[in-house]
Amino acid sequence: MQAQFPNCVNGVRPTHVHPGWRQFAREVLPAFPPDRFEITFTDVPVGSRQSLRISDPNACAIDPNGGSTQNVFANGILLTDVVGTPGNGTDPGLAFAVTADGTVTP
Repeated sequence: MQAQFPNCVNGVRPTHVHPGWRQFAREVLPAFPPDRFEITFTDVPVGSRQSLRISDPNACAIDPNGGSTQNVFANGILLTDVVGTPGNGTDPGLAFAVTADGTVTP
């Protein structure tokens, strides 16, 4: 991936997330080998649509800025609502809502 998309990989590394409710500030996603990343947020606003952007060097082959919108889960629910988020222009992100008991609606 590095050889094919060096600018993207170097700009995205390490894999990270930009939560909209935190003004899209960058948060590193800790790796859980062999094949996933995971982070816990306890401050997601309840009852309103939220968005986030995941930046992953592995996504550089499908998005020039490493935007990942596939196989992303929140509380065990697959996120499927692809939305635009601020980044290098408008980058792909995902939207969802959460209830007070942690139920996620994609």
